[in-house]
Amino acid sequence: MTGITDSTFGLGVPKQVQENNQVQEKKTDLMEKLASGKQVNSAADGAAAQQIIDRLTSQVEGNRQAVSNVYDGISLAQVAEGGLDGINNDVSRIRELTLQAGNGSLNDADKRAIQSEISALQKNISQTAEQTTFGGKPLLSEQGALSFQVGANAGENVDVQTNDVVNDIASVLNVDVTTGSVNDALAATDAALETVGAYRAELGATQNQLASTARNLTQADVNSSAAQSRIADLDYAQASSQQAALDVQGQAAMSVQSMATQQEGQVLALLS
Repeated sequence: MTGITDSTFGLGVPKQVQENNQVQEKKTDLMEKLASGKQVNSAADGAAAQQIIDRLTSQVEGNRQAVSNVYDGISLAQVAEGGLDGINNDVSRIRELTLQAGNGSLNDADKRAIQSEISALQKNISQTAEQTTFGGKPLLSEQGALSFQVGANAGENVDVQTNDVVNDIASVLNVDVTTGSVNDALAATDAALETVGAYRAELGATQNQLASTARNLTQADVNSSAAQSRIADLDYAQASSQQAALDVQGQAAMSVQSMATQQEGQVLALLS
């Protein structure tokens, strides 16, 4: 009879133990989420969700680096345009001096004085073109393009053109009002101004393109971060509610287990 009694009254205890263990496992899992602030801490919490989170994380990080690249591109274009602005001013001054040299009342000494200033301006143009660099990259002394990755994916890039300004406006650097024709000198300065103006317009368009790209990337970063947060981040209010419910379940399970154990002991004592 004792064996039958043990079997009969012992069935409830393992069941309550099992329920209590399940509650404790859920509490442990919930505490991990509360500690990390994440709904998904590993693929075990949701394989599909983890994959989506990883993709969104990669997208967000890629967008942020791309934004940094874009602003570097804008800075580079601004440096190049600043150099062209200085060259444009120097060429404009050479044109003004050339017009002054066309005054028939000037003697040779007067023209030599004018040419002295023109020569200084020509030297300054060459120095500006040579010294306008960004991170060691020449911007106005070599023909080419510098490519910037402006997106998180392959093929999303913008090129900033560089130009060999000295070579392209060489005629204005050879202006000499003491020996040459004023008309030829004016034609050279006008051509140089047109060339420099075209380069500046191109850089301005590139800056606008990059600025627009930066705005789009910033918005994409906000959207991707929000989507990632909705999937990965824990709802603290809901989690706290779940924790309270699990505490109640745990206490109830322990109470039932204690009562079952106590009752079993009392019955066994009577039977013995």
